[in-house]
Amino acid sequence: GQIPPLRELQAGLTFGLAVAVAVIFLLLAAYFQSFRLSLVAVAAVPAVLLGGVLMLFFSRTTLNLQSFMGAIMAVGVAVANAILLVTFAERDRLAGKSAYEAGVSGAAGRLRPILMTSLAMIAGMLPMALGFGEGGDQMAPLGRAVIGGLAASTLATLLLLPGVFALVMGRA
Repeated sequence: GQIPPLRELQAGLTFGLAVAVAVIFLLLAAYFQSFRLSLVAVAAVPAVLLGGVLMLFFSRTTLNLQSFMGAIMAVGVAVANAILLVTFAERDRLAGKSAYEAGVSGAAGRLRPILMTSLAMIAGMLPMALGFGEGGDQMAPLGRAVIGGLAASTLATLLLLPGVFALVMGRA
């Protein structure tokens, strides 16, 4: 008798995650005053979700409330990292560089802060993901989802986001 409430919970969390991403997109559009730049920053979200799901799959962890919360946490950190890159890339583009050069220089210039933010969060979640101690198994999915999501989003932010920036902002 637990399957219907579980499906209802997952549907609600999926809707909540979609609303959170939409709100982030709209807030970024207001901040950057550009839908294009907010689209580039939100482009890191699929990598978070893919990384979190892959980590849960390879660690044989179920998709539950904690793993959804971990995914939402990882989305927040990933978007913050993407904002760093987009802000610096747009500054360089407005200074006269091409969109491609600006994207690459934004990633190179923000490499250390992005890595420090992601690695600090991953290191902080590692004890939780290992699930040691009493009740550790209950919170382990949260840590695992955050670690997988941040690992994938960090790679996507540093390697793919400059290309997305160049593609989206190339005609601006």
